[in-house]
Amino acid sequence: MIPEELRSRMRRLFFAEHWKVGTICAELGVHHDTVTHAIEASRFINVKYRAQTSVLEPYKSFVQLTLKDHPKLLATRLFDMITPRGYTGSVVQLRRYVRAIRPPAHQEAFFRLRTLPGEQAQVDWGCFGTILIGKAKRALSCFVMVLGWSRAVFACFTLDQTLESFVRCHVRAFEWFGGVPRALLYDNLKTAVLERQGDLIRFHPRLLELAGHYHFAPKPCAPYRGNEKGKVERAIRYLRYSFFDARTFSSVDDLNAQLATWIETVAHTRQVPADPEGRQVAEALTEERPRLLPLPQYPFESDLVRPAASGKTPYIRLDLNDYSIPHTLVKKPLTLIASEKEVRLADGDHVVARHRRSYDRLQIVEEPAHLAALAEQKRHAHELRGRDRLRSVCGHAEAFLGAIALRGGHLGGTTSRLLKLLDRFGAVPLDAAIADALGRGALSAQSVAHVLDQAQRAAGALPPLEHPLPEDPRARDLRVTPHALGRYDGLAAAKTEGDHE
Repeated sequence: MIPEELRSRMRRLFFAEHWKVGTICAELGVHHDTVTHAIEASRFINVKYRAQTSVLEPYKSFVQLTLKDHPKLLATRLFDMITPRGYTGSVVQLRRYVRAIRPPAHQEAFFRLRTLPGEQAQVDWGCFGTILIGKAKRALSCFVMVLGWSRAVFACFTLDQTLESFVRCHVRAFEWFGGVPRALLYDNLKTAVLERQGDLIRFHPRLLELAGHYHFAPKPCAPYRGNEKGKVERAIRYLRYSFFDARTFSSVDDLNAQLATWIETVAHTRQVPADPEGRQVAEALTEERPRLLPLPQYPFESDLVRPAASGKTPYIRLDLNDYSIPHTLVKKPLTLIASEKEVRLADGDHVVARHRRSYDRLQIVEEPAHLAALAEQKRHAHELRGRDRLRSVCGHAEAFLGAIALRGGHLGGTTSRLLKLLDRFGAVPLDAAIADALGRGALSAQSVAHVLDQAQRAAGALPPLEHPLPEDPRARDLRVTPHALGRYDGLAAAKTEGDHE
């Protein structure tokens, strides 16, 4: 109810002083509607200037029905839906209308989920950023399993969320708890649920093998029902802010060692939530262990097993790294078996290579024996090719090597030394030296080298320099054909004559 004195003042300012409505509101500190009601503006406003029907009016019923079926639909999506239907207004006008009529959010109430001892555990992954290992940036994940009754926690950091890591962490969790819960509750993880249509679920075959080995029942959460696995989600949040944040570590193994200590000294010393007896988690776990299913005699095999074959080089690739194999198995089908720490390669039932697993990238992990065997084979083949080369360029090489063979000499070593002399001195001087040594009965590569050295000294030539080679057979056994350097000597002589001129 507007006081009569205030009404009279507002009417005088509007009709006599011709003040605007906004000015009267600011002067008297009243609402715009109060001034409009006092001056009764509707009595003298011309009908032709009244507001026309909104361009949104024909579409309001469509917007209302759509929001009834989809209460969370955005105004921008509604704008895209009514624009092809002829709406010419702006999205701002639509936003105002949607804000006014949108149904309030439904607040759902939930039952408190209670489980019996040993009945259920909840499982999930947590993401904790990345970690740098050598040149590789790996995703750091944490597998978490929580027993529903005692709230005991098992957690383990890994460098991936693969099926093998998923299975491996299950095996460790069961050993950590000392038994197996009767049911495991999962979110709709790809490593657990391959396909789902309503209540029809297709679990991953590997998970079913694990469940059959340990006799538990896998159960997925209902879609969009995160409250069903709230215990493991709260455990991940607790681990993130109470343990992981602001913590330093040198490796994943160091991080897991610190995590195990933290679980025993911190997480398991807290009180079980809503426990009327006020037990600690460690005490509740001791009571729950006898209710868990017993562990089988042998743990489930969690290694990665897959077929593999190399290319032209004796290496098998796994996770951005190459692992050596015997050269005799190149391009042959093998079996790759990878655990968390080791990579094995098997030919049937026989393990032919065993390596430490690397989590770096573009690393070549080699067994020295594999390289030595390949180098020996290459060296033997080179010796055979070397004899053919000597016979083709030195006419006396055939008789020289035949005489050495009759005396029981070492043909491989002699051939290798003669090839080095061939590279240093050339074919003509070497053939002459071989003929000289053969004529004097000096059947050794040292005798041929002595003859060549004497000829070099007689000609006044400088002795060639020896170049030390590395121990790596891949570099040491490289064959490089030297080129004649006489052309460069001619360039040097021509430069000297030009300087004199």
